[in-house]
Amino acid sequence: MSKPESRRRLTAARKFELYLATRAPATPIGEILRQYGVHLDDLRAIEQTVESAALAGLKSHHGPQPTDLSPIRVQQLEQELAEKTHALAELSVSYTLLEKKDRAESRASMWANGSRRRSSK
Repeated sequence: MSKPESRRRLTAARKFELYLATRAPATPIGEILRQYGVHLDDLRAIEQTVESAALAGLKSHHGPQPTDLSPIRVQQLEQELAEKTHALAELSVSYTLLEKKDRAESRASMWANGSRRRSSK
């Protein structure tokens, strides 16, 4: 048996149209499936594809994608990242040293204040 000539090809747009047509409550799904010439299993596959693609699209949408992805630009960005990583590491070391110095000074002042109190008794 050959396919009926009246059946239109199911393009991505037609599949999405079918998906939307079956979303309304109390929709005669059997009738719509006959109009499109598909089976219920086909509709379930289309539903799964549309829903997973929508979720993937929502998850990956973090703003406009960069259009300039030349190797030179990538190299520039990698160099900039390396410089910033190095600077952050230096700042972390400096911060740690300052914290240690501050703690040592704080302990020294506590000891000095504590020894004065003991001697004044």
